[in-house]
Formats: sequence, C-alpha cells, structure tokens
Amino acid sequence: MIEDFKDVFKNPPAIETDRLLFRPMQIRDAEDMFEYSSKQTVTRYLLWSPHESVEYTRRYLAFVKKQYSQGLFYDWAVILKDTGKMIGTGGFTTIDSRHQSAEIGYVLNDDYWGRGYGSEIAKELLCFGFNYLGVNRIQARYMVGNEASRRVMEKNGMQFEGVARNLMYVKGSFRDIGCCAILKEDYFEKYGKKEYRLDYFKADTHWYDRLW
Repeated sequence: MIEDFKDVFKNPPAIETDRLLFRPMQIRDAEDMFEYSSKQTVTRYLLWSPHESVEYTRRYLAFVKKQYSQGLFYDWAVILKDTGKMIGTGGFTTIDSRHQSAEIGYVLNDDYWGRGYGSEIAKELLCFGFNYLGVNRIQARYMVGNEASRRVMEKNGMQFEGVARNLMYVKGSFRDIGCCAILKEDYFEKYGKKEYRLDYFKADTHWYDRLW
C-alpha cells in the first residue's frame, strides 16, 4: 500500500470513466453543488443537512481547497464529460494505512439517479483503491432505508456484512447503519488488475484550470 497516500491527495489525480471525470473540487462548482446539496431528497440519508445558501456552499468549497493542500481530503468532484456539469462527489471517507483499509462514499444529484452513475462512481473508487492505493479492504456504509445505495455496493461485488443498530445519532434520531465490503483478493479475482501510469497522477496542480 502507498504509505504517503496524503501526498496523492495534495494534488488529486484526474480519473476518467466512460461517462464521467473525477477532478478536484473548485469554488466555481458552487452553483452545481448547491443545486443538489440543498435538497432534502439528496441529504435524507447523509450525515449533513441541506446547504442553506450558495454562499454556504462556496465557503465549504474554500474549506475543501485548504484540506486538499494538506492532503486531508480524499473526495473528487464528479463531472459529466459531455457537458462539464458537476453532478456529485465521490471518494474515500477514510483511509487507514496501518490496517490497509479504506471506506468509500458518494453523493449524486437526484436529477441523475437511475442512470447508473452511482455504480460507475463506486466502480472506479474500488478500482483506484485496490490498484493504485493498494489497500486490502474497502467498505461502504449506508443508513438503513437507503436500499439504492446498498444495491450500488452489491452491484460492484461488495458483500453485505450486517447492520449495526442505532450506531449513529443523526439529525435528532438514532440510525441503523449497514455495511458492505470487498477484499483485494476477491476484487482481483472478479475484475482483474489495472495498471495505472504514474505520470497520469503527477499532473500539474492547475492542469484543470487550462481545461475548464
């Protein structure tokens, strides 16, 4: 496993899938992010409440920029390649180098639900985690009731491991939390290995300013 994974996220790599581009979040993404982060439908099963204003979203993105500079934030903006629109985020909520494990998470604008984007995001996060970061285990958690998120996990080979009752106190009530996970050996057996080019992850910090 990469020991100094924080160095990777000080200059987050760009990652492409068939339809999506993962790139660092920018303050200019505020309008697109606010479009979905202000919705109750999107935040219902998340730990955070709807953003109250575009300015609040801008402040959050400014905070994210500082976290990137220290290698303390492991999420990307998820962009539609054909339009350049930010439709959500995806990344790692935790990375534990000692235990060679990580947890993934994703949020998607509800205007784009039901089109396979959530699964496309999770698929690439697993691929990056096992093939580039070199972790041994990746898990994802969801609030019970959010079965769509669990389906995304299982569609990508993650096994349901159970429910922790009343694990979190969120927005005034205790919530049961389910967990799905996959091990490196099972992932490689199912999907094989992918070779990442090192130069692909050493792009100029401001490369995306020249493209957007």
